[in-house]
Formats: sequence, C-alpha cells, structure tokens
Amino acid sequence: MEQMFTIGKIVNTHGVKGEVRVLPSTDDVKRFGKLKEIIVQNRTEITKEIETVRYHKNFVLLKFKGIDTMDEAELLKNSTLKINRKDALPLKEDEYYQCDLYGIQVITEEGRDLGELTDILVTGSNDVYVVQSAQKEILIPAIKQCILKVDIANRQMIVHLLEGLEDLS
Repeated sequence: MEQMFTIGKIVNTHGVKGEVRVLPSTDDVKRFGKLKEIIVQNRTEITKEIETVRYHKNFVLLKFKGIDTMDEAELLKNSTLKINRKDALPLKEDEYYQCDLYGIQVITEEGRDLGELTDILVTGSNDVYVVQSAQKEILIPAIKQCILKVDIANRQMIVHLLEGLEDLS
C-alpha cells in the first residue's frame, strides 16, 4: 500500500514574494487549507511548512515558510507535492484511495479470475475499472450493482458482471 499520496504539482511561480502555482490532483482542493506542511519532491524530498494558501481559478497558490522570492520559488517548479497517508482525507463507507486499487485481483462472484485492475477511467457519472487478463481487457463500471466487495488487505475485488459484460469475458 502506498504510504504517500500525490496531491498536486508546482507548475509555476506566482508573483514576486515566493508563492507557487499548484495544479491540484485531489478531489477536494480545499484540503490544502487543512495542511500545515507538505512534502515537495523533485530530485529529492523535502518537507516544507505551508505559510499561506489561496485559491485562484483552477490553481492553488501556496507560500512556503522560508521561500520569499520569485527566484527561490522558481527552484520548486515542476515538483510533485505529496502527503503522508495519515494526512489524507478520511474515506466514507465504500470509498477507496485509487492508488490502493491498482494491481488488485478482480474475481467474479462465481470465483472466475478476470485479471488485474490496471487503470481507472474517470467519467462524468461513475468511474470505470480497466481489468486486464492474459487474453483481453474488460471494462467494469464502478457501481454498486457490479462491485460487490473490495478487500484491500487481501488485494481482491469481487464483481458481478452485468448482462452484456459477461459476453466480453
């Protein structure tokens, strides 16, 4: 299980006082306001204390303690922002961190092994899980009618294939 989650990427500086412009990769951008520090990963990993958080259009503007000029902020450009799992937003019932689903074995309710979850397609209405076996790729909608049980600890997902999906497997 991943112990660190990526929640954004520094794409540029903002202004002359050391702020950076972050493209968030988290469902809840307001979560940046709840953080006191964040891990900045480029060639190395360093923990930075967050001084201020502002929101501008689709970006998050962060000011780190000790970064006070545009030149200092420029050195952080293209860095990935990560948090520890313990700092992640809590999950509701039947919710999972996407990184925990990759590589999980997908099995039908009858016990037939469909393969491994290799990708998650984010659509407007619901996610779609891409399951890859040696023979083919199967797309399974991430809805309660299809996803019966997810066991992260044992790396297993039990699914019900809706009519029409059965023909593809």
